[in-house]
Amino acid sequence: MTGEIAAAGDAARAVLEAKHQAREVTLRASRGAIRSCATAIRAVHREEFHRARELIAEAAAYLAEADTAIGVHHDIRHAGFLTDAQKEFAEANLTLAFVAGQPLPMADQLNVAVAPYLNGMAEAASELRRQALDCLRRGEVGRAEELLARMDDVYSMLVTVDYPDAITGGLRRTTDALRAVLERTRGDVTTAIVAARLQAAVEGRAAGT
Repeated sequence: MTGEIAAAGDAARAVLEAKHQAREVTLRASRGAIRSCATAIRAVHREEFHRARELIAEAAAYLAEADTAIGVHHDIRHAGFLTDAQKEFAEANLTLAFVAGQPLPMADQLNVAVAPYLNGMAEAASELRRQALDCLRRGEVGRAEELLARMDDVYSMLVTVDYPDAITGGLRRTTDALRAVLERTRGDVTTAIVAARLQAAVEGRAAGT
């Protein structure tokens, strides 16, 4: 019996050690992916699209490393840190697509689960507020209207995804946050449109005198 107990302990330690190593690799890779995605989003805002794509590719490599490390330890796949990394990866890809006018990648193309994909889409739409404000500062009201319409399209789609938070990863809360950003942006764009019209009217009267 003593030998059997020792053997059971050895077997358990071997499994736990393998799981621990898989978790450590996955955690490190997830953090690397999140850093790369955050930097990629900043590059998108500067319209450095080539650099953004490089960083997104770097993040994809980190996620692939995590996927390989997980192996048979499927419980680690559903740990929060990997889900966060997938969400950030989706956000970076979708922000680039929205701003650069590229085709929208689907969740299966990005190899991410649907819940982090949708949450990433909501946050990517929120990132468009910064782009819209930059356009308004440059006097590009038409472009700001396009970005606002894109934000509205995303919000209108997300509110139809009516499932429990346990399934969607808290999507309702993320969508509510997007709604607040959308309404602030709508107010800013509307104010800019009215101001532009007033300016055009004033200039028209001045030209007619």
